[in-house]
Amino acid sequence: MPKKRGYHHGNLREALIEAALKLIEEKGPTGFTLSEAAKHAGVTPAAVYRHFEGREDLIAAAAHQGFGMFAELMEYAYEKGQPSALASFESAGRAYLAFARRHPGHYIAMFESGISINRTPELAAVANRALSVLERAAEELSQHIPADKRPPATMFSAHIRALSHGVVELFARGNSGANCPFPPEDLLETGIGVYLRGLGLIPADDDS
Repeated sequence: MPKKRGYHHGNLREALIEAALKLIEEKGPTGFTLSEAAKHAGVTPAAVYRHFEGREDLIAAAAHQGFGMFAELMEYAYEKGQPSALASFESAGRAYLAFARRHPGHYIAMFESGISINRTPELAAVANRALSVLERAAEELSQHIPADKRPPATMFSAHIRALSHGVVELFARGNSGANCPFPPEDLLETGIGVYLRGLGLIPADDDS
């Protein structure tokens, strides 16, 4: 066990967030206590309360960190696809899955912990920054649909988020999707393709 460093831990807040992320991956967001997080960080339980009022406060901090990383990844993916609206939209969709696979602790804290993104103004701001990227991509792409058949960009992006989250939950964590013969990336890409074909944004015979 790491040596106790008490109140003099130089990066206590960051160490506690890192400990929480590991515990979230191992036990889920409700499967650990602040004392366990303190033990993993190598500090006394009392030291935790210098930065966090409770477990939910700690998870919210992990979610805040995650949304900041997620926003940067989504923005990079969007810009990588420019100037093609379709390429930007598809790239942002793939980035969603990539983030979930690379940062499971953050992803769970952000989307599966029950912590509202409106818990604090700071969390709401960074979450909305991240989630607005896909909505912006949907808005740009939907301009190619006749106005009377065009879904709201918020609905458009919500459908893709739901599809992405479903692929993560069922097939990207090596549990219930273990018997699926298709990689999660292929499932997501073909699913997005089916959706876009339904909107008339991809020709029916286009397999790209």
